[in-house]
Amino acid sequence: MTADTSHRVRSNHRQTAITHAVYAFAALTGLAVAWFAMSNLLDGASANLFTAPLTWLASLDSDFVLGTLSEAAGIVAGVLGIAITVVAIVVELAANRYSHRITWLFLTEPVNIAVVSLFMLTTVECVWVAATLGPADAGAPLPNAGFALTMTLVSISLLILLPYFAFVFQFLSPLSVIQRLADTSFRSMTGYKRRRIAAAQHDAEEAIDELLNVARTAVEQSDRGVAMACVDALASLLLDYQRARSTLDAAWFRISPEIAGDPDFVSLAPEALQSIDEAGLWVEVKIFRQFLSLMTQCVPNSRDVANLIAIRSENISRNAESDALRNLCIRCFNSYLRTAINARDPRCTYYILNQYRLVAEHCVARNYLDDAREIAGHFQFYGQLAYRSGQPFILEVAAHDLLQLIESSAALESPVVDDLLAVLLELDLEIRTETQEESLLGVRRAQLQAAALFMSRGESNRVDRVCADLRGEQPARLQQICKQLMSEDRAEYWEFTDRGINFGYLAPARRPHLMQVRALIIPS
Repeated sequence: MTADTSHRVRSNHRQTAITHAVYAFAALTGLAVAWFAMSNLLDGASANLFTAPLTWLASLDSDFVLGTLSEAAGIVAGVLGIAITVVAIVVELAANRYSHRITWLFLTEPVNIAVVSLFMLTTVECVWVAATLGPADAGAPLPNAGFALTMTLVSISLLILLPYFAFVFQFLSPLSVIQRLADTSFRSMTGYKRRRIAAAQHDAEEAIDELLNVARTAVEQSDRGVAMACVDALASLLLDYQRARSTLDAAWFRISPEIAGDPDFVSLAPEALQSIDEAGLWVEVKIFRQFLSLMTQCVPNSRDVANLIAIRSENISRNAESDALRNLCIRCFNSYLRTAINARDPRCTYYILNQYRLVAEHCVARNYLDDAREIAGHFQFYGQLAYRSGQPFILEVAAHDLLQLIESSAALESPVVDDLLAVLLELDLEIRTETQEESLLGVRRAQLQAAALFMSRGESNRVDRVCADLRGEQPARLQQICKQLMSEDRAEYWEFTDRGINFGYLAPARRPHLMQVRALIIPS
């Protein structure tokens, strides 16, 4: 999806709301005209209005016109008061619940300005036409034209009220507010040439901050749909920005004093700030810091939102065209893992690791092998960190994800396979050395599955590496693992999970190869 396409998707909601309002106004206008025509035709009153409207208009009595305009002015003023009161209350409620910036968005929306201006213009027109009304001049080009124009404005003002309320309620829906905030930020990023860059940078930052505020409020109120929409908006904004980077001036990427004073940057060390400035990544860092802040708030109570943050971060990494952005994604995934482990939320860690593995697989596919090696090392580090924190399951998850990464890399004949295998074999080595305990069964299971994979591919050297490591394990434990792998027939886990994978399942085609591996490790 291109930046223009994504921008159109976000703008379609506003266009749809306007279209619906126009259709409603047209329908009400048609109904009002039909009803008025039917009533006049039935009672025969003002028949000239339809057959000779100009003659009818010139024949109106000035007292009648004055009385009608005075009443119309009162009606429109009353309607204007009701409309402003209702709208002000609704806007204030929405601003208090989601973001104070809603008020600014409302006041700068052209539709709101146009409708309120219409009400005020109609009221003023009624007052002044009534005040200046005199006897009709027979020589005038169109006698009582002021009365006709004013009544037209009054009719439009009354008929537009209901469609306008519908537009306002749609305008203030949280999803619409989120889209408008994202649009505001993107316009600041790409339309700054008409203004100072520093001011545009400030506007872009402010809109991004407001998206985070809306997401935080939604998480506090357990409104996951709104929070997830904010995550989607931030991710789409970053992707749109990446596609537009080549069109931006070099000065845009420099960190101005306004950016340096932003809460997300003010605490950074000068070296870190300089690194961001040299890479021109202040927008990317700003958005990822929103992700990290929201991730900290979401674990362990809003896992759906936390999982979506990981999914969108993986998508950004997949579309990253620069090494700097890809490295930023890797650092943020490490921070996500640290946050989830510190929160003692193994389920969220489990989901984050899955997305992190997809990042590594993409790096292998794109031949970013150093990044893949780095991610594998992080799997080992955070798996061991979780184990020491009393979450041993995460180490098993890391082992299985490394196994999947090895399998996908082997399918691509990537030279990184041996390095990944080394990480898998050393995954629990430090724990065994420190505690003098047996390794986890889950880690050994993944290593046996890797050996069966290599045996099926006829890669004896790699099989020998795995077997050499496994020979230090107790035979009874290896027999137990092999028995479980041979007997498990459920490829999917027996509970509902987002990943749905059963770590203890081995494809039937590889089971004979597992037996060959077992024979190499435990001679009969």
